[in-house]
Amino acid sequence: MNSLRKSGRGARIGATILTLMLLGAVFAPWIAPYGENEIVGETWAPISSEFWLGTDQLGRDFLSRMLYGARATFFVAGLATLLSFSFGSLLGFAAATLKGWTDQALSRFNDLMMSIPTLIFALVVLSTLDVTVMNLILVMALLDSTRVFRLSRAVAVDIAVNDYVEAARLRGEGTPWIIFAEVLPNALSPLMAELGLRFAFAVLFLSSLSFLGLGIQPPHADWGSMVRENSLGIGFGIPAALLPAGAIALLTISVNLVVDSLLNRTSSLKGGRD
Repeated sequence: MNSLRKSGRGARIGATILTLMLLGAVFAPWIAPYGENEIVGETWAPISSEFWLGTDQLGRDFLSRMLYGARATFFVAGLATLLSFSFGSLLGFAAATLKGWTDQALSRFNDLMMSIPTLIFALVVLSTLDVTVMNLILVMALLDSTRVFRLSRAVAVDIAVNDYVEAARLRGEGTPWIIFAEVLPNALSPLMAELGLRFAFAVLFLSSLSFLGLGIQPPHADWGSMVRENSLGIGFGIPAALLPAGAIALLTISVNLVVDSLLNRTSSLKGGRD
């Protein structure tokens, strides 16, 4: 019981932080003191009543950049996660349901994709394409869908051998019915937990690409590019780069707190009342 209470408290803290970050991202144009690219002060001005988080390397208000950066981070990472789950889980369920050569072909292709280091693959692809938001989302979704495929197939294989799935086949139900009416509802718990983790990984992946110059392109902001742009200030004792890095860490921790609570609740339901 104590562990469940602690996990519930942690989940509330994580959900509160996520909600505040999301509200800041959604309403950034209305609550940001200045424009995203508006130069309003000196380079790396300290924290003051005018600039609550100081200014960046060009004299732009850092709080405004953080809010707009949250907007880009949530949008790109969130959309990439949704696309990867839609694509990966659908193929994983299809492989587990159809079996045979379809399962073998999809699984071996997925193994091939997973054998390539994700960051290197993304760098090679994005370096040959125009680094647009859409290309960035599609590359992230494609690479992340391989992990989703592996999980969804593993979950669906266990579900597909149950009696109610066999009964649906004997009734003459087609593959789409079995996937969406029989397999999907019974796979939602592990997939929803994995959804939160994959979103956290998407944020970290996007931040890594932006730090390397192949993510969100200037003059637009996201937290990873803000770390890169202000990293030189660390050598002069200016903590500007640490603020977006701390926001990335806080977002990741908050997501993990919520996901851990979901996993604990799921396991407690399966384990009974002990």
